[in-house]
Amino acid sequence: MYQSLSSHRRLPAAAASVQRLFGRVTHAVSAVAHGHRLSISSTRAAISRVCTLAVGALLLAGTAFAQGGSISGTVVDSSNAPVSGANIELAGPTGRQVTQSGARGIFTFPNVATGTYEINVSLVGFAQQRRGNIVVSNDKVDIPAITLALGAVTDTVVITASRSETALVDAPATMSVIGEDVLATSPARNYADVLRTVPGVNVIQLSARDMNLTSRQATYTLANSELVLVDGRSLYLDFFGMVLWDFLPTNLNDVKQIEVVRGPASAVWGANALTGVVNVITKSPRENPGVDVSLSGGFFSRDAGSTKGKGPGGLFGSNVTLSQIMNDRWAYRVSAGYFSSQAYPRPTGTIPLIADPRAPGLTVGGAAYPIDGSGPAGSAFSNRGTSQPKFDMRFDQELVGGGRMTYQGGVAATQGIIHTGLGPFNMQSGSYMSYLKTNYERQGLHVNAFANFVNAKAPNLLLTDPTTAKPLELDFNTQTYDVDARDVVPVGDRQVISFGGNLRRNMFDLTVAPTAKNRTEVGGYLENTVLFEHALLTAGARVDKFGNLDRGVFSPRLSVTLKPTADHAIRGSFNRAFRSPSVVNNYLSTSIVQPVDLSGLAPLLPDAAKPLVASPFLLAVQAVGSKLPINGKAQPSLTEEKLTAYEIAYTGTVNDTTTLGASFYVNDFDGNVSFTPVDPTVDPYTASNPPPGWQLPSSVLTSMAALGIYLPRTAFNYSNLGPIRQKGLELSVDHRLNRSTTMFVNYSFQADPTLLDSPTPYPSEELLLPPKSRFNAGFNYDGPKYIGAATVNYSGTAFWSDVLTSPYAGYTDAYTLVNASAGLKLKGNKFTGLVKVTNLLNQDIQQHVFGDILKRAVSFEIRIHQ
Repeated sequence: MYQSLSSHRRLPAAAASVQRLFGRVTHAVSAVAHGHRLSISSTRAAISRVCTLAVGALLLAGTAFAQGGSISGTVVDSSNAPVSGANIELAGPTGRQVTQSGARGIFTFPNVATGTYEINVSLVGFAQQRRGNIVVSNDKVDIPAITLALGAVTDTVVITASRSETALVDAPATMSVIGEDVLATSPARNYADVLRTVPGVNVIQLSARDMNLTSRQATYTLANSELVLVDGRSLYLDFFGMVLWDFLPTNLNDVKQIEVVRGPASAVWGANALTGVVNVITKSPRENPGVDVSLSGGFFSRDAGSTKGKGPGGLFGSNVTLSQIMNDRWAYRVSAGYFSSQAYPRPTGTIPLIADPRAPGLTVGGAAYPIDGSGPAGSAFSNRGTSQPKFDMRFDQELVGGGRMTYQGGVAATQGIIHTGLGPFNMQSGSYMSYLKTNYERQGLHVNAFANFVNAKAPNLLLTDPTTAKPLELDFNTQTYDVDARDVVPVGDRQVISFGGNLRRNMFDLTVAPTAKNRTEVGGYLENTVLFEHALLTAGARVDKFGNLDRGVFSPRLSVTLKPTADHAIRGSFNRAFRSPSVVNNYLSTSIVQPVDLSGLAPLLPDAAKPLVASPFLLAVQAVGSKLPINGKAQPSLTEEKLTAYEIAYTGTVNDTTTLGASFYVNDFDGNVSFTPVDPTVDPYTASNPPPGWQLPSSVLTSMAALGIYLPRTAFNYSNLGPIRQKGLELSVDHRLNRSTTMFVNYSFQADPTLLDSPTPYPSEELLLPPKSRFNAGFNYDGPKYIGAATVNYSGTAFWSDVLTSPYAGYTDAYTLVNASAGLKLKGNKFTGLVKVTNLLNQDIQQHVFGDILKRAVSFEIRIHQ
């Protein structure tokens, strides 16, 4: 329960102590981030000492109290029954204070300084209630009972659509929100399982640790078009733009809600918000005080593919979160967790040889899955599991006048398989992302600064570097510093202006791009929302300048929302978004070995030389970025990827319990940056410069050239592709049956991409074909004693061509994924036991043609809250 509140008197000495301690945390995390050679045990010990000192100082910071009045009240539901566990926030001249309603719905704020206050009451499943103009002197103030009504989905307050608080029904973009009530009961074991239920979102899981996500387009390995945030801090890795989801330093139990913008959002968020945004919003220390412990363990079937007939694989997880409210000034949260999983089964056999669905007359597939020594160049591909430790800490300082300072730091490590267009890389133990963050907020003003530090080593499991004869190495050590400021200003009663900007600085140390050193990005936005009696008009734009682009990028947005009633909205919108070429796109410089079949030359060779072409020749080729010359000639500069989006959408609530959603969109992509083959005549090996290991006479290369056959020295580069169009339809129904039970169903249709007319058309062989139909349904139950959930996810067939060469391209079968959970609460929700099952039907599910096989997984979880 809520502890005694101190007075509004400043405690400068204690505050200074905490700030010095946060500096120690900064130093400890920075030491790891900058590659200092600290042992794991010494690092853990240092962090433990810092946490102990920090908590001690915060305890000392809360020793001063001043007498004043008090505020008491009761929270009830629409039947006048008491509601326990509601969050009660008191805001006034001394800042914010938080408590919860007790077993009889009663709450009390003692020792409240004189002044005028406002109370905000919230609880998952109910609409928020506010009670203002509460005047406190030196007496006890009893306020009338606060009644909570069941809340509709459209009542949910979101911030990601416009970077300011707005009701979901008024958001200028199509959004979905996953609340803590769903997360508490969900059978999901990772973010892939959680986000798969969102309409319009394509999620694929390729290994025990590797997942990728995009909205309203085909997903692919190393997806880099979706912006992913934790409390507004971007997580994409700037050297390529991809997201490693296991670097999210947050336990699912600490998450308040996940907001998903299903469409472009560069008008306010800038780069990488090309197809959408996922914003993971965590609970503040004041929203969930106490100690939360969860332990999980389980197993999954490995009776498929490479592990058929073997015993089950193991799963283990543990999380501990300590949140404490020290006084009305300070609160903190310390969270640590660990997850491990053995490797999933790998597919075996041969990828089916089929007619290419994108190009009549051509075929794809036919390659053997590379495992147990059958891969290219005789490389073995032994699959890997994952291990993921995490640590995170946060201090909140409430300021006089209602402002808040937040100080955060943490580290998340990982190991396991990461799939790429060049095949699988093995993230080594000790690969990590650490971060530091501070934030100031007061009303609509937010100033945020953070730093991300990433260090990882990942050798390729299939390809070798011809210069070293060792596995191709993907090592990256990057530092990102970002400062962001924004504000929301009301103008009169019917107009709101929001504006802001950010400055981002990146420093790189990459084995695959050794000449890439740093990049600076700067951007700013302005958005104006005008409220009419039955309509909203939102118009805004953002301008960004990247160091690798010759000019600024303009991203406008226009949204018109008609509201015939307060609960129904029809919206038409226009958006333009972008993604800048990455540092790897610009500065890639690596050598790989590519097997080449030269058996067709046998009739031209003497008998003594014919055995030399009986086996594929291992040709060493270069892959380079756009900033590097090919054969001494500069390449054309890459431009940004562009998306122009049009959408018509409807959101409405019926009887305050059922929310309906529908949207139809047209997305025109142009300039997609893709890794493509170079014309072999541009930079071929010649008789005077034969490839390494060439055993045939050099004159053979001259004869081959006369026949129009060239062996490329530079074989791959990055280029902007022509325009394509994506169209789709999304339908959804969310229903709250009662306080404890919610249900949902949604359907997504996504047409095959269409090539648009252009002087430089999009190459059909570069297309990926997403599943045309996806269907999700389920329910969640969180009652006084029992909890449970069940979900059904259907995905149609999809075509993949984004790993290695065309023999590795092909379809994945349609699948139906059934997940379920069931649990029991004991001792007033202090103890919860839960069983989770994913892939209940135990199908062999492969979500990418090169991905692992997902089988049934069962885990047992114990949660303790004190």
